[in-house]
This record gives sequence, structure tokens and C-alpha cells, in this order.
Amino acid sequence: MYENIIQNLKDADCDSKMIEKFLETDNTSDKVNLLTRYRAKLLENLHVCQKKLDCLDYLIFNLKQEGEYGIH
Repeated sequence: MYENIIQNLKDADCDSKMIEKFLETDNTSDKVNLLTRYRAKLLENLHVCQKKLDCLDYLIFNLKQEGEYGIH
């Protein structure tokens, strides 16, 4: 059973410190809190990446528009 949990944590990109902390925690509520905090961190990273993608999409759109209308 622990192998599946460890693999799941690795698949979620948890580092060895996080995995060790998770496994050392006996209280289920504390485990859930640990995972919830990590999830929030991942979600924030996702939002940061989304903003970067939006910036690139905007630039690509504008470059294509300039190309279509011959604007330099």
C-alpha cells in the first residue's frame, strides 16, 4: 500500500522531504492539511504559468495582426 502512496506523491511532483513528512505524519487530518497546502502551491504555480501563456498568446496575436495588415 505504501508503494502506491509514494508513487502517487512522486507523480504529483512531491520531493523526498514532502514524502517523508507525509509518511511520518500519523494523523489523517494533518496529512490532508499537508496535501491541501501543497495543492494550493501547485495551483498558484499553474496560475503563474497561465499568465505567462496569456502574455505570449497576446504577443503572437499582435504579431499575426501586424503581418496581415502589413504594419511594422
